[in-house]
Amino acid sequence: MSFTKKHTFLIIAPLAILLTAGLGYAVGKQHCAQHNTPNDNIPNLYQNHAGSPMLPNTLELAGEQVPLDVYYVREALDKELIINCYQHSKTIQIIKRSARFFPVIEPILKEEGVPDDFKYLCVAESGLEDVVSPAKAAGFWQFLASTAKIYGLEVSEDVDERYNLEKATHAACKYLKNAKASLGSWSLAAAAYNMGEANLKKNIENQNIKNYWDLYLNQETSRYIYRILSYKLIMENPVEYGYGYCQANLYHPIPCKEVTVTSPLPSLYDFAKTQGVSYKELKFLNPELKFLNPWLRNSKISVSGKKYTLKIPEKNKNNYFDLYKHIPNPYVVDTLK
Repeated sequence: MSFTKKHTFLIIAPLAILLTAGLGYAVGKQHCAQHNTPNDNIPNLYQNHAGSPMLPNTLELAGEQVPLDVYYVREALDKELIINCYQHSKTIQIIKRSARFFPVIEPILKEEGVPDDFKYLCVAESGLEDVVSPAKAAGFWQFLASTAKIYGLEVSEDVDERYNLEKATHAACKYLKNAKASLGSWSLAAAAYNMGEANLKKNIENQNIKNYWDLYLNQETSRYIYRILSYKLIMENPVEYGYGYCQANLYHPIPCKEVTVTSPLPSLYDFAKTQGVSYKELKFLNPELKFLNPWLRNSKISVSGKKYTLKIPEKNKNNYFDLYKHIPNPYVVDTLK
């Protein structure tokens, strides 16, 4: 590339990016305006590229006070908040997914007696996706196969209940309650979820420190609780942290019926047809829409003597926009509180 062309490119490229960003923002504002949205509440995400995110004066995790007056606690939270505020594509997708999956997770946490804040641990673990880690931990709650089996989840060739959100959430709650009873605090229970209870106890004993905030731990666990807290702050106050959206932009729950099977299904292709849905609808492999039966890991269920409940999308509500009919005004800017 010649000197002149190179420098012309360096001048034009940033201008093109800014124009594209501005156009996208303007289109979004216009879209909401067409549907009577109070679009003055939508922040201009391109107005302040390098602003430092707001840190609260006080903050709790599961009812336990976070010592923000300690400099290394405050700065550790600041670091994770900056990271998650400015990785826009990932964070906005998490916000969208949360509208679909938090309504599943929240009632189970309440039923199990686990603080609601632990839904943000699930966010920190997987971004609300059925991902697989390098260590082969899987699902929203990132269970290893060995741990999953201890907590009653089936992991087999045909069925892997680490991908069953309801069952995996119950299992995660049991782990967290056991860790809380053993370690004495929810923050330490969360740390144990990341690094293992035995490993954490060894660090507590060696350092003679009984709280998470003053423990010297490996880098991942040292950042772990602050990642959870940063997602809590952003997702409870999205507009304040630069994330404006309309309700219609979120991924809402898919209306389903439940079908219980108690005998082997030699072909899920045929079973899907009998239910009036496609095989794709039965399994839903799209990461954002993986809400139905991702725990089905094969095209059959061969195990007998067990009961499985499958979610089947309701065909009379198959139109995407029908999902929003229960929302009074789906184009209103809102938060996830």
